[in-house]
Amino acid sequence: MEHLPGQPPAQNASPGLRAQDIAAAPSSRPSEGSPPRRKQQVSMADVAKLAGVSAQTVSRVSNGSPDVIESTRRQVIDAMNELGYRPNSAARALKRGSFRTIGVITFSLSSLGNMRTLEAIALHAARQDFAITLIPVTAPTQAGIQGAFSRMGELAVDAVIAIMEVHLLDAATVTLPPGVKVVVVDSDAGEQYSVVDTDQADGAQKAVRHLLDLGHRTVWHVAGPEESFASERRAAAWRGTLTAAGRPVPPVLRGDWSADSGYTAGLRLADEPGCTAVFAANDHMALGLLRAFREKGKSVPGDISLLGFDDVPEASSYAPPLTTVHQNFADVGERCVDNVLEQLSTNTTEPGVTLVPTELVIRQSTAAPRAD
Repeated sequence: MEHLPGQPPAQNASPGLRAQDIAAAPSSRPSEGSPPRRKQQVSMADVAKLAGVSAQTVSRVSNGSPDVIESTRRQVIDAMNELGYRPNSAARALKRGSFRTIGVITFSLSSLGNMRTLEAIALHAARQDFAITLIPVTAPTQAGIQGAFSRMGELAVDAVIAIMEVHLLDAATVTLPPGVKVVVVDSDAGEQYSVVDTDQADGAQKAVRHLLDLGHRTVWHVAGPEESFASERRAAAWRGTLTAAGRPVPPVLRGDWSADSGYTAGLRLADEPGCTAVFAANDHMALGLLRAFREKGKSVPGDISLLGFDDVPEASSYAPPLTTVHQNFADVGERCVDNVLEQLSTNTTEPGVTLVPTELVIRQSTAAPRAD
């Protein structure tokens, strides 16, 4: 996956007790000569005594039980605020056998796909009363991955969603606490893990077929980095579609997902005889291609048709608006959460792959080739 607004839900937030109900504890000044109250010493029994209820009632309020009348619930919450009491989420987790927290490990927080998928994971998890704990891996190395999984074990999570390349996951010696479920995004690790991903191959096939159906003899390709699963899956589908159609397969050009790398490839392709159609592996590289073609005096789509992948929000504002393959990152993120929750509820782990369909969005950057 190549390339949140807002903060993820708090790591140990109680799903039952509403945060807005517990205001910040008042900063009362202790009487002169008396030691300040230590919040961690406040117990459930203290809250029960002040509120005039049983400890069981305080527990039900903390857990969001509906079996408490509103006036009593308000009374307990007021007592919590006055004493500075906070429910012990670790103790509740041990009692119910669940932390209600999903760990997310990812390499990049700047890439489009990771950001959108992570946002969807956080929002959908919150709707299911789960929090997320995010562990970004600064470098895609075996040591970095092992360290991230080790930290997840220390932070007490019920499941892990890993947004990473499968070869790195396989290369690392990954160990998890018993019972922790795993879902992997952006890989072909379906024999070892549950995988959720965009149907990369189908999206690339749609792109190439669209350009061939317009009448182009063949389609050139600017691929992403070789170490990227998404890049290789798209490149393989591009090559396979041309081969199946009996069309020549041009040499692949490689970029690094950036507009600058697309620009460099575009300068070369603009001088390539017979290049009338280009499929870029993402929209940012397509933007660089547009700039290079313009500088070289090539019109899009008059001289060269151009098609991207991702459907970034700005794609419709490119000049011309970009034909591209739309990825449903929100659907990928939601299915990841649903997958781990299903594993948790059934206490099973079923390896396999769930593919989210893509959609070809046709705009003004593709057209039939000019007649000779």
